[in-house]
Amino acid sequence: MENFFKLKENGTTVRTEILAGLTTFMTMAYIIALNPNLLTGFDVGSPLWNGVFLATCIASSVGTICMALFANKPFAMAPGMGLNSFFAIVVTNIVAITGLTYVESFQAALCVILIEGIIFLILSVLNVREKIVHAIPLGIRLGIAPSIGIMLMNIGFGSNVGVYDGNGTPHYVMANFFGTLTPKLLKDEMGESYGTMILTVITIFVGLFAIIILAHKGLKSAVLLGMLIASVVYWIGSAVFLGVNPFASLATASFVPPFADMASTTLFKFNFAGFVQIGWFTIITLVVTFCIIDMFDTIGTLVGTASRAGMVDKEGNMPNMKEALTSDAIGTIVGSATGTSTVTTFIESASGVEAGGRTGLTALTTGVMFLLCMFLAPIAAVIPAAATSSALIYVGILMLQGLREVKFDDISQCVPVFIMLIAMPISSSIGHAIGLALIAYVIIKFFTGKKEEITGLTYVLAAIFLLKFFVTV
Repeated sequence: MENFFKLKENGTTVRTEILAGLTTFMTMAYIIALNPNLLTGFDVGSPLWNGVFLATCIASSVGTICMALFANKPFAMAPGMGLNSFFAIVVTNIVAITGLTYVESFQAALCVILIEGIIFLILSVLNVREKIVHAIPLGIRLGIAPSIGIMLMNIGFGSNVGVYDGNGTPHYVMANFFGTLTPKLLKDEMGESYGTMILTVITIFVGLFAIIILAHKGLKSAVLLGMLIASVVYWIGSAVFLGVNPFASLATASFVPPFADMASTTLFKFNFAGFVQIGWFTIITLVVTFCIIDMFDTIGTLVGTASRAGMVDKEGNMPNMKEALTSDAIGTIVGSATGTSTVTTFIESASGVEAGGRTGLTALTTGVMFLLCMFLAPIAAVIPAAATSSALIYVGILMLQGLREVKFDDISQCVPVFIMLIAMPISSSIGHAIGLALIAYVIIKFFTGKKEEITGLTYVLAAIFLLKFFVTV
């Protein structure tokens, strides 16, 4: 392991890397159940749901292990949030356009993901995607990590934990618990689920401060231990105060992977006949849209997380970027073949980096955990979302430190960064936020007499985002 992953050269150890890999996995394990929920309309237990569940585990594992072995980077991959919701919308539209069943339309949509993956693989091998990374101005690249930090905190306090009331309406920590005028109003609105909200808030802050205190003491495993402490608090609170058995789902859970369902619904089930029925103009539009979103989400995550970990040179470039992007493309191709939407690098990888992960051994550990989850998914499901929120918030706070590298006296650098800081959490898209920053950069440089500092490819990227944002098709 020392020779292959160069542990000493990267200032890490086997123990640190494995703990970091486990930390990354725990913060993103939610995708195992959430991805099939989103892609199948919460049709839990159906053959398609089971197929997507296995595809999520397999594609995440393969992509992450490729990242470990080819790029030697501590980044994990899984079906991207946002992209999977968009995929589900595409499937629904295919149903309306063609009259096919949902499963047949799902299989037709997988053809789009296959084409996207192949295009990305070719672009990565030819170094085109790496050139695109270099075309993003250094100032914007410096602002990606802090922007991701705010996005992580927004997820941790917001969308990561939803407490549902008796009517099935979700309530969130920041928007509802801290956003309601008085506790009584929220209690009247939520009813019996108000107790769960209180426990959720307590769990998040216990986990957050546990991580901070442990990290202050110099423990590399602070994030993982903090999540475990938060989980125990939630489990005890559920049993003692809410009268709920937090492990009840394990009693009826199946630990046998539903391979037969995947074989019948998603495994190499490309519906090319249905795919052609969509129409070539729509096909091209879909492929381009998926490519743009995935490309800049991945680039943003890699650059932002690598910057935080000190894995970039003085120009802000990450070594082995080509191998990392190639791994991303392989993950997407495997995802299409097994039955899931676009696989991309996860921002939750930052939690493993903060736990000390510096090499591919971290990613390898995470990848193996995803593979094991085909058999152990019910165990991963008992980790409360509130505990993962603690880690996301803590990592987000640390990533904000990258703002000190931004030149606030340079208007062409600080304005794009500030736009990114606000756009990323609100739009929930790393790619779109980078696109807005690129447009702002080009406009400011051009009209302040510094257009010679804008590269040709930067112009092209800004133009592509302008078309994407404003041209309807």
